[in-house]
Amino acid sequence: MSKPVEFSKFYNLLNAAKKGEEEINEEFDQKIEELQMTESCESQLHELGQRFLYVGIMELYKYTDSKDFAYIGNLEKSTWEELAKIQKAELPPHLANTMIKYAKENKLSEEISKKWKSSKREIDQHIMRMARYITEGLIDVLE
Repeated sequence: MSKPVEFSKFYNLLNAAKKGEEEINEEFDQKIEELQMTESCESQLHELGQRFLYVGIMELYKYTDSKDFAYIGNLEKSTWEELAKIQKAELPPHLANTMIKYAKENKLSEEISKKWKSSKREIDQHIMRMARYITEGLIDVLE
């Protein structure tokens, strides 16, 4: 594996969106599109993480029924508890499980391993850890 994978720039952008900094809204939307495209990925793990970030953000939008990150980032604890009842799952495990399910359903290990000429097994070994890592980052921004 190559250099460590980290997404601090994206999490900083999320934090600015959470604070309602309107000047970053266009940049935020553009970055979400970039996450989906995966053209700027530097390694197979970077691509896996980027895909999971995209899936996590989209699932967060569904979970809260909002695409307004300033609104989502400022929800009260009682609202999160109510959402957990409605969704029948608390947010952290729900996000991680959604990422893992996405990876399986879309045969992400196979796709990424072919693209990066690496072993499928190597990608498979990182799916659960990457899902946790990305989920923790998203939850940290929301708290």
